[in-house]
Amino acid sequence: MEEENEQMKITIAGTGYVGLVTAVCLAEKGHFVTCVDVDEKKVETLRKNISPIYEPGLQELMVKNEHRLTYTTDYKKAYSDADVIFIGVGTPEQEDGTANLSFVRAVARQIAENVTRDCVVVVKSTVPIGTNDEVEDYIKTNLKKSGVKISVASNPEFLAQGNAVKDTLHAKRIVLGVEDDFAKETLLAVYEPFELPMVVMNRRSAEMTKYASNDFLALKISYINEIANLCELVGANIKDVTKGMSLDPRIGDKFLHAGIGYGGSCFPKDTKALYHLAQNKYGYEMKTIKAAIDVNALQKTKLFYEARKSLGRFDGKNVTVLGLTFKPNTDDLREAPSLDLIKLLEKDGAIIHAYDPVGMNNFKKTGLEVKLYETAQKAIEQSEIVFVLTEWEEIAEADYQNKIVYDGRNCVKNKKGIIKYIPIGNYK
Repeated sequence: MEEENEQMKITIAGTGYVGLVTAVCLAEKGHFVTCVDVDEKKVETLRKNISPIYEPGLQELMVKNEHRLTYTTDYKKAYSDADVIFIGVGTPEQEDGTANLSFVRAVARQIAENVTRDCVVVVKSTVPIGTNDEVEDYIKTNLKKSGVKISVASNPEFLAQGNAVKDTLHAKRIVLGVEDDFAKETLLAVYEPFELPMVVMNRRSAEMTKYASNDFLALKISYINEIANLCELVGANIKDVTKGMSLDPRIGDKFLHAGIGYGGSCFPKDTKALYHLAQNKYGYEMKTIKAAIDVNALQKTKLFYEARKSLGRFDGKNVTVLGLTFKPNTDDLREAPSLDLIKLLEKDGAIIHAYDPVGMNNFKKTGLEVKLYETAQKAIEQSEIVFVLTEWEEIAEADYQNKIVYDGRNCVKNKKGIIKYIPIGNYK
C-alpha cells in the first residue's frame, strides 16, 4: 500500500486544525503530503516539527512522519502536479452570521491557475450547501491549462478540538460527497488505509451532513442547559435528571452535560451559518437552530448575572476566573464563555485574576486587563469569589476552601470548606 501511496501526490491548503490534522493523519497512514500555507513564519515552525496549535498527540505524529510531510508557501508548485488537493482553510463567521468563503475562493483561484494534470479537489472546510458546486464551476471556467480533468468533492471533517487526532484516525464514519466515479474512486483509495466506514453521497448531502451534525449537537447542549435552568426553579437536580435521561439509548450521555454554553470555532459559527443560509437564501426559518443560538448567548453570561444579583456590583472586588479556553485539551479561545464573563466583570469594575493550563498565551492577545497566574491554586488565593469556566482536571481538583464558587461546568470535586457553592442546575 505504501508504494501506491507514494504515487499519489496529495496537497493540503491550510495548516489550521482541519488542514494540519488531516495532513498528519494521512501521513500516519502512509501517504506523502505537501502542506501549503501563506504564513512563512508558520511554515518555518512546521518545518521544525513544532505544532502551531495545541492538540494532544499531533506534534508527536508530526515528528514520527516528518519524512512524509512537506511544508511550503510555494502553492504554484504544490498545486501544479497534485493528484488530490484538500482545501482545509478557515471559513470564519462574518458580522451577519454567514460564512466567509474568501479563503476558499482564493485557493480555488490558485488551483485554477496552476494545476497541470487531472485532479480531485476536496473541500474539507465547513462551507454552506452549494459551495462545492461554485468551486467546481469556478475552477473549470478559469483553468489555465486546457484538457485537464477537474472533479470537486466534499469531505467534511467531524473532529473535536482536543480529540482531533483520534477523531481522524478512528472516525465513526468518513463522508464523501461526489458527483462522478473519478472523485469517488480517488477518495476511496486515499482513505482505504484507514479501514473505516465510508458513506458516499452527493456533494450537497455531504455539506448538509456536516451542518446537520454540528447543529444537532449544539441543539442538544442548549436543550439540556434550559432543562438545568428549570431544575433550579423547580428544585430538581440536573445531575440526576441527565443520568436518568442518558440511560435511554435513544438519548445517550454525550453532549448532555449542563454548563455555561458552547464555544469554539464550530458550533457558534455553524449554527449561525445554517440559520442564515436557510433564512436569507431559501426563506425558511429554522426555529430550533435559532433557539439554540439564543439560549447559548444567554447561558454564557448566566453566572455573572446570578453573582451580580447576590453580591452586588463588582467594583473593586477581586474575582478569579479559572479556565479561559472554551473546553479542555485545547488552547482555543474562540467564542469562549470566559471572554464574555471577563468583559462583563471588567466593565463592572472587578479586579480579575485568572488561570488556564494552556490558553494564557492566546489570552494575552485579547488585550483584556487580567492578572494571570502559574497555577490554579495561586489564582484561587487572590479572591474570595471564583468562577470555574473550563473543566480542566487541575481546576476540578483544586482546593476552594473559604471561597464563593460559581461552577459553570459542575466539575468541582472537593467542596469541603466552600462558603457558598453555586452550580448549574441545582447540582450539589
